[in-house]
Amino acid sequence: MKLTFFGVRGSTPCAAPSLQRYGGNTSCVVAEVDESADPIIFDLGTGMRPFGQSIVGEKPFSGNVLLSHLHWDHVQGLPFFGPIDKPGAKLNIYGPTQDLGSLKNVFGGMMGPPYFPIRPEDLRGKIEFQDLADEDFMLGDVRVRSRWLRHAGPTLGFRIEHQGLTVAYLSDHGPGMHPEDADDYVPRRVLELCDGVDVLIHDSQYTDEEYERRRHWGHSTVNYAVHVASEAGVKRLVTFHHDPSHTDDEVDLLLRSASDVAERSGLHDVIAGYEGLILKL
Repeated sequence: MKLTFFGVRGSTPCAAPSLQRYGGNTSCVVAEVDESADPIIFDLGTGMRPFGQSIVGEKPFSGNVLLSHLHWDHVQGLPFFGPIDKPGAKLNIYGPTQDLGSLKNVFGGMMGPPYFPIRPEDLRGKIEFQDLADEDFMLGDVRVRSRWLRHAGPTLGFRIEHQGLTVAYLSDHGPGMHPEDADDYVPRRVLELCDGVDVLIHDSQYTDEEYERRRHWGHSTVNYAVHVASEAGVKRLVTFHHDPSHTDDEVDLLLRSASDVAERSGLHDVIAGYEGLILKL
């Protein structure tokens, strides 16, 4: 399995010289299990654009998207994904069921006039939507698990497994969304996603000080991400969804702090996600 990180920033795309090493595109990570299988795409952030630019060949694109939720930073890359605007292309989008209607209708209400000039069906490729909740299902030979996370609005985390290799993706997850939960509480659903995985990609947006002011915003501290990884027996943690205000140097400092905490809890492999990062399992 190969993981490629095309967007690692949270909340909004951003650009500045101080952000060049980690990048300013929002959430998009691509998992590939072999050359013949359709890729699995975690989220449709602005990282979808460089992902599309990386695809070569004349064969129409076909892929599956595991969409965590419908906030702008996780969906606004779709209309800029060049390969889907070609005849014969296909994209299956699996995402959280919505209170306001089907995933297809709610997504279409957001991507369309007057907010955007085209709708998903205006793209020349075929896009299909599948509503998800707490489920386990197969995408070809890949086993997928989806579980609800603590965030603002319906939000899913995912676990994928292929030939004994496992990856968990918890992009937006904040313990403060449930004030009755202790700050170090790890929900059963989260453990079901993360238990023993080879790679955990986890929301790590805030410092402890920032979190105190933004508890109800639905994001985690770097230390909480380490805590989840430790509790679940994760082999490698990738910090993710970096705050748009955090410079490269600040992300470096957070990574060093997280690595120190992780070492004390027995987790020896912590890295900060950056655009262009490739992990081969």
